Amino acid sequence: MVLVTEWTGQLAGLRTDSRVLSAFFQSVTARTAGFNTMDIGTLSSATLFLTIVLMFLGASPGSTGGGIKTTTVVCLWAAVVTSLRNRPHVELHRRTIPTETVYKAFTVLCLSLGVVIVFTLVLLVTETKPFMDVLFETVSAFGTVGLSTGVTSELSSAGRIAIMMLMFIGRLGPLTVTYAMLPTHARVNYKYAEERIMIG
Repeated sequence: MVLVTEWTGQLAGLRTDSRVLSAFFQSVTARTAGFNTMDIGTLSSATLFLTIVLMFLGASPGSTGGGIKTTTVVCLWAAVVTSLRNRPHVELHRRTIPTETVYKAFTVLCLSLGVVIVFTLVLLVTETKPFMDVLFETVSAFGTVGLSTGVTSELSSAGRIAIMMLMFIGRLGPLTVTYAMLPTHARVNYKYAEERIMIG
């Protein structure tokens, strides 16, 4: 996608093989390392949005990368496919995914979206930067990527504190931070009667 969105942009002056390599590298590094072969500040809006999505998805568990993690995305995708196929259990590669795992994946997604939305709103209040730049900085900090459109050095003290807090949350994971802040609840051995509600 980066190759398509920047074919006539920053990649225009390169040979075809160099365009492919540069676009591939930029796509991969957006999820983990934070290196860049292109000037992030001059990328097209489509490329910036695609990079934001990749940074939010993040790396794999056990790595130093942030984001919601690839396994979370796969688990949620498997749950969607299972729902569309009207099957009772979430299945992936001839294995059944425990319901608790699906719940955790959904919780990680919701908490992560909530964190990004809240901190984006905070930066929009404290800063006078364009929305896309603020959103990019927020997701980059949450994903502990390190990419920037060039506005980081121009942030106010409040904005920098918000970014630091976001990097801390992104590195530990929103689920871990939430568990640390909430009191421990004992597991209950009962359930209430089912109630079916309309969805969609």
